[in-house]
Amino acid sequence: MRVLLLGANGYLGRHVADRLLADPAVQLTALGRGDDADVRFDLASGSPGALTRFLNAVHPGVVINCAGAVRGGARELTRHNTVAVATVCESLRRSSCGARLVQIGCASEYGPSQAGSSTAEDAVPRPGGPYGVSKLAATELVLGSDLDAVVLRVFSPAGPGTPAGSPLGRLAEAMRRAMQAGDSELKLTGLGVQRDFVDVRDVARAVHAASLSAAQGVVNIGTGRAVRLREAAVVLSRVAGYGGSVHELDTGHSRGGPGGPSAEHLGLQPVYPYPDGCGTWQQADVRTARDRLGWRPRIALEESLADIWMEAACRI
Repeated sequence: MRVLLLGANGYLGRHVADRLLADPAVQLTALGRGDDADVRFDLASGSPGALTRFLNAVHPGVVINCAGAVRGGARELTRHNTVAVATVCESLRRSSCGARLVQIGCASEYGPSQAGSSTAEDAVPRPGGPYGVSKLAATELVLGSDLDAVVLRVFSPAGPGTPAGSPLGRLAEAMRRAMQAGDSELKLTGLGVQRDFVDVRDVARAVHAASLSAAQGVVNIGTGRAVRLREAAVVLSRVAGYGGSVHELDTGHSRGGPGGPSAEHLGLQPVYPYPDGCGTWQQADVRTARDRLGWRPRIALEESLADIWMEAACRI
């Protein structure tokens, strides 16, 4: 099976590449903006015609799109998350390769959820910010393209390579600094937020399974269990060997409310806000992934956090 991977150098893309390279039946070609890609191409500015010619030359059976941006203004997010996907869809429509498309979506497309609920694929999307809007627009382009395509809505990925600016990345960095300074207490804000953390290697397994399946439409990829960041902080303290105490300070100042000082001004370590626009609760209904992909998460959050900590502890 010849696979074209877009965004192979990103957080998710690197793990997807590793998973595919471990399959002897896969011939992998990586396309991206970096020098280490097999083929350099910027999806946000490249023409559909150029990409079509490349698809006809390589003739992949599957195209996996892990490319995109998490941060930036609305215009930048639209370029990298929406325009880029429009280019991919148009190129596949023009191409003679007939490739299947596996598009990586995100839980931010759903927006905030009611506490205690599990979000299924038929939930009405109400993204809470420009990131979720740009990803939802990409999903709608894929679903309306008449291609053989599936969109994996990944909830909160965790594990090796977790970005330092993500909630778990911020948590690990704050703990590293506290241990380095010998602080006996760590003051954090935003620990009441609950997310469905799924290990990035499990996400890569889901992408691999989706590329081999006939599933179409939207499929949630998560664990089916929301975890409070406070609980993640306790687990991280244990794996890091931090003997101090973690104090949660959710006073409203963490968001710099009207007339109130910011968390940074107060000397606190803000874990949130993060640009997912999902409010205080999100949990996936993962029955579709089980039934249509034969996929279940395998890696526990403690292992994901141990890997995040190992990387954070090595920073100077």
